[in-house]
Amino acid sequence: MSVQMRQGLLLFLVTLTLWLGSCTGTPPADEAVDSSPSAPTEEEVTVAPEPTDPTAGLPVLEGLATVELVVNGDTIVLEIDGDDAPVTAGNFVDLVERGVYDGTVFHRVIREPEPFVVQGGDPLSKDPSVPARRFGTGNFVDPETETPRYIPLEIKPAEAERPLYGKTFEAAGISASPALPHTRGAVAMARSDMPNSASAQFYIALGDLAFLDGNYAVFGYVTEGMDVVDGIQQGDTLESATVTDGLDNLQVNP
Repeated sequence: MSVQMRQGLLLFLVTLTLWLGSCTGTPPADEAVDSSPSAPTEEEVTVAPEPTDPTAGLPVLEGLATVELVVNGDTIVLEIDGDDAPVTAGNFVDLVERGVYDGTVFHRVIREPEPFVVQGGDPLSKDPSVPARRFGTGNFVDPETETPRYIPLEIKPAEAERPLYGKTFEAAGISASPALPHTRGAVAMARSDMPNSASAQFYIALGDLAFLDGNYAVFGYVTEGMDVVDGIQQGDTLESATVTDGLDNLQVNP
């Protein structure tokens, strides 16, 4: 298979795994809703409003943190990077500390025709009353506000002082590489086609996926246990997620 054909197929898989069905809700009246057969059918795709201050009211990680995931009795160690992705990293660490990910399911695992991603973290997937066909349509609902928490797309260009918020590199006309690229073991947020729609679902790259750079927010990397990630099968449970270091770097902006 040629390089162009492989890239085209992988881009199609991106649409199925990271785009459609990663976030749901009720969209504003002036937002178009994807009505293609692959889109969620139970609820409609939504988008968070453009933030004036992208960190306002959101958890922010000021520095690094270490998170351990236990899957099939084995441990995966993640280094979470709040230096280059403070909002995305802060959201993840906060959800880990809340226990949101404990008992969730890896609902999409794609290794063919080439290693792609394992995706999980949907809070709906640990509810036994929710059918498996709906896994991948859920968000984190803040118990204080009783509304879903969305975070803005956050990607920092290499050598830049701060991240770009709310736009892909292409939309912003940026040709630089990201500070956190999609190399094997990268941990990033899944979202719908709306840039500011990431909530809780995340994925781990099974190979180098440079064509995702500038489009999805990487916020950390697997530092130990990539062999465990390689062994994850669709339907496997994330038994526990624990912040083992750096929790004191987590702040919540007013």
